[in-house]
Amino acid sequence: MAATLGVLLILVFTRLSPDVVFMTGLGALLVCGVLDPKAALAGFSAPGMITVGFLYVVVTGLQETGSLAWVSQRVLGFPKGIRAAQLRLLMSVMGLSAFLNNTPVVAMFIPVVTEWSRRIAISSSKLLIPLSYASIFGGICTMIGTSTNLVVDTMMQTRFHNKGLGMFEITKLGLPCALFGVAYVLLAGKRLLPERKPAETVFENPLEYTLELEVSEKSPFIGNSIEKSGLRRLPGAFIAELIRGDQVISAVSPEEILRQGDRLVFVGNIETVRVLYTQQGLRPAPGQLFKLDSPRHQRLLVEAVVSHNCPLVGKTIREGRFRNLYNAVVIAVARNGERLRGKIDDLQRNGARQGAS
Repeated sequence: MAATLGVLLILVFTRLSPDVVFMTGLGALLVCGVLDPKAALAGFSAPGMITVGFLYVVVTGLQETGSLAWVSQRVLGFPKGIRAAQLRLLMSVMGLSAFLNNTPVVAMFIPVVTEWSRRIAISSSKLLIPLSYASIFGGICTMIGTSTNLVVDTMMQTRFHNKGLGMFEITKLGLPCALFGVAYVLLAGKRLLPERKPAETVFENPLEYTLELEVSEKSPFIGNSIEKSGLRRLPGAFIAELIRGDQVISAVSPEEILRQGDRLVFVGNIETVRVLYTQQGLRPAPGQLFKLDSPRHQRLLVEAVVSHNCPLVGKTIREGRFRNLYNAVVIAVARNGERLRGKIDDLQRNGARQGAS
């Protein structure tokens, strides 16, 4: 009891991370002999913890294949405000959590929401807490929504001779509570939830890069306008040109309808370039980006600085033979804080920053 109280006080009155506090408390109980090694380590072999650990491996696989980006784009969409974003997130997660255990749902959606928040330019701290609450709201609507409900159902079956909870028996109580919780998060969340900028935003490189992507054959963008496709208000990037056959459209209207084979020239920072690679329906334009559409674990995006005494200074990108010598391709060049326009292979290096893959 004293150890539990001590852990709670440390969590409340210090800034130590919870994992450090809990592990220290566990170690203290082990050293003092309150727990034997078998009991102390039993929690690490719990099926729930192992399941969540495996789930993060699955989530990483989904990230590598771009599936999470598809979920983010199709289900969550492109809301124009914090409340609209929170509403979409709350209802989507609540619906899933009513029929799936809430812990895996949260684990699956953490990378989705993080990527989504970056794309819609809303702080992830405004969305991750609603994500957790939404899973709880959905969990109280059905018998299988949370582990707690299943434990209670098991206890009832034991006590009342196999008479447990029905699938939707608690819905008449849980659903009103869930809707009240959603309303509270929407009304109070904008004011109470912190707005923390991620480290990559605080130290974001203001230099701009160009990137050319092509609308693929089965792209969901075909037949939709640039505005409807969500490609107009990307944070840190914009469409500079649209190349359609031999026609180059410099001032691209947001109402421009996309067609198969259209080439979109984006201008943005290096972080936004990474986000654009995950967009389903867009692929690196052939001829400009060499093997950039290979699986992510087989490639690496690097930003390099060409020093003034580099032997390649004064030569073009083509003369540098990046593909043959380094198995790499230069996708963008910036010099003196400004991006360089023109065909990348013919650009001359002169102490410039480069993005290579």
